[in-house]
Amino acid sequence: MLDVTRLRVLVAVARHGSVTAAARALNYAQPSVSHHLARLEAETGIKLVQRAGRGIRLTDAGRLLAERAVEVIGRLDAAENELAVFSGLRAGRLRLAAFPSALSTIVPAAAAIMHERHPSVDLRLTEAEPPEAVRMLRAGYVDVALIFRHEGTDGGRLGPRDVPREATAARQDKAGSRDKAGYKDKAGRAGPDDDPVPAADRDDIREQVLLSEAVHLIMPDTTVCGGEPPLAPAVTELWPADLARLSEHRWIAGCDRCREHLLQQCASAGFTPRVAFTTDDFVAAQALVTAGLGVTLLPDLALRAARNPGVRTARLRGTRRHVVAVRYGEPPDPPATAVLLDALRLAAVGAPSARPEESSPGGVPVGLGNLAATRWPSRCMGFSMR
Repeated sequence: MLDVTRLRVLVAVARHGSVTAAARALNYAQPSVSHHLARLEAETGIKLVQRAGRGIRLTDAGRLLAERAVEVIGRLDAAENELAVFSGLRAGRLRLAAFPSALSTIVPAAAAIMHERHPSVDLRLTEAEPPEAVRMLRAGYVDVALIFRHEGTDGGRLGPRDVPREATAARQDKAGSRDKAGYKDKAGRAGPDDDPVPAADRDDIREQVLLSEAVHLIMPDTTVCGGEPPLAPAVTELWPADLARLSEHRWIAGCDRCREHLLQQCASAGFTPRVAFTTDDFVAAQALVTAGLGVTLLPDLALRAARNPGVRTARLRGTRRHVVAVRYGEPPDPPATAVLLDALRLAAVGAPSARPEESSPGGVPVGLGNLAATRWPSRCMGFSMR
C-alpha cells in the first residue's frame, strides 16, 4: 500500500514544479522531500521523476499517479473531517460549491440559517459551475455541490415532483433510455444530456432537488429604453415555438450549458440564433439587453439576484431549470452535512420569486430586499462598439 505522506509530497512537487518549492510549501527540509520521492519510486517500482536541467519534472507515470493522488487525498481528508464530526471532536467544517446565481441567492440565506442555528459550524463557499462542482465533490474538495439541469416539462427526464427527495441519478435515468450521445425522451426524440454528473459516477451520487424554477425571455423594456419592442407588451409568457418571432434579433448566450439550452430552445422553434455576445454574468447580460444589443434567456434565480429595471420578461413555458444538491458516497450524511441540506432546502423554499407579475410599478421585483431600494439611472446603459 502506498504511503499517504509520500503521495502528498508527489502532489506538492507536481503542483509547485520543484523539490525546493514543494519543501517550502510542506514545511519540510529539501532532503526529506527527495527521500520521500525515492521511497515512493521504490514502492511503485516505476520512475516517477526525472532530471530536467537543474531541476526535476514528473514522468508520464508520475503525472498519472499525482492526478490520482489528488483525488485519494481529498477523499481521505473528507473522511477525516466526517469522522471528527461523528466522534464529537469539533462541530464540523463544511465546504459547499455553488453556481453564481445560487451563490447570490439561496446560499447566503442558507448560510445565515446555519450561522443562527449552528454558529460553531465552519461553512466555506466556493463558486463553481456544475461540471466543476461535481469534479470537486468527487475529489473530496467539497462536501455538497449545488448544480442545475435544464429540462423540458414534456421530456423524458424526471422533474422534482416525480423523484423522491433522496434519489440517485441512476434511478432518474430510468425515465428514458440513454445512448452515447445523450438521451431520448418518452416520445423518442433524441437530445443532448444536460447532466453535469459523469455516467461513471451516477451510482455513487445522491441528489436532492431543492427548487424548480421558470426560465424567462429577457427583452428591453422600451418604456424605459425607447425603441421598438421585440414582442407586444401584453406578452408575459410564450412557448419555445414562439421564439421564431425573434429569429432576426441578436442573442446573448451564457455559460456553456446555458448556451446549449438556448440553442435547443431556438432549434425547436426552427432557427439558429445569431449569438452576438457570450457572458456568464447575468448582470452584464441584462445590461446588454437594456442597451438594445440583443435578447437572452435567464432563470428565476438570476433575476432574483439582480433585476435590471430596464428589462421586461416573458416566462418560457415547456422548460424549467432544476437546482439540485449533490453528495457523494453512501448514506447517511454526516450530521453537519444534513444540517446544511436542511438549511439549503429552507432557503430555496422560503425565498421570494422574481416573476414579472410580482414586480412593483417601477419594474423592480417585490421581495428583493435592499435591491428593491436601489436607485437605477432613468435611462438605460449605453455601449460604444469599435
